[in-house]
Amino acid sequence: MSVILVTGSSTGIGNLTARTLARQGHTVFASMRGVNARNAAISAEFTELAERENLDLHVIELDVSSQDSADTAVRTVVERAGRLDVVVQNAGHLYVGYVEAFTDEDLAHLIDINAIGAHRVNRAALPYLRAQRSGTLVYVGSTIIVTTPPFLGPYVASKAAFDALAVVTSYEASQFGIETSIVMPGAITEGTQHFPNASRASDTEVSAAYSFLDPLVARNEEATAGLMQPGVDQNPQVVADEIAAVIARPRGRKPFRTVVDFTAAGVDHVMAFSDLTRQAFVHRMGFGETLELKN
Repeated sequence: MSVILVTGSSTGIGNLTARTLARQGHTVFASMRGVNARNAAISAEFTELAERENLDLHVIELDVSSQDSADTAVRTVVERAGRLDVVVQNAGHLYVGYVEAFTDEDLAHLIDINAIGAHRVNRAALPYLRAQRSGTLVYVGSTIIVTTPPFLGPYVASKAAFDALAVVTSYEASQFGIETSIVMPGAITEGTQHFPNASRASDTEVSAAYSFLDPLVARNEEATAGLMQPGVDQNPQVVADEIAAVIARPRGRKPFRTVVDFTAAGVDHVMAFSDLTRQAFVHRMGFGETLELKN
């Protein structure tokens, strides 16, 4: 069994993933902001669950927008569990609105949370993983980097940056025996708080100039839900199960990328071709060894 840190565990996929992994016998540290404040009730739920089901499940504070917080969280895991085997990079936030109306501060803030936040956690965790010459980085990405729907511009950009950082980090991490897997969920409108908790653009004057498009934005979630295949249960638990299945795979046999998409958008085919093209390019550069996991 592994010692696993899950970021963004307060709701949705992160919450379900922490529960699923703990029930499978792993030592799980479910991290979130405001353990004793905004998320105190969720923290208490985890603690109660751990006691009721005798799970090795713990809640720790982690704000991905702070390097000190990431460093402290990872250090806490290692001190309490003796090691760290897996990091599930799940923390994220959603913006909905017109691209022009998002200020540079808006855009920078979202990229800071969704992409740089994962980099901060990597900077905290990688020294431990490098020292032990093993470990797994699991990134919860998104099919949105391919489907690119309207009215979600900053979110699309931030998830594209997140994916790119995961890929380029994998070249270097692999040389220390550290595996990378990117799990790409498709659109999910049930069982998560993404749309209800989404933020809007700060520049209300620019937003007003686009007001004739407001009816389209208003039915964004409805339109997304309409993409689901008939009879498909779009339960985010399926994504949590996929993450658990990836982690359960033997060392060296974990998939680099996997897609869980209830809309059947064909992203799995696009990414398979994209990754093959990327790998061929890296080989042509003479850096093929960075695609192989070092023992």
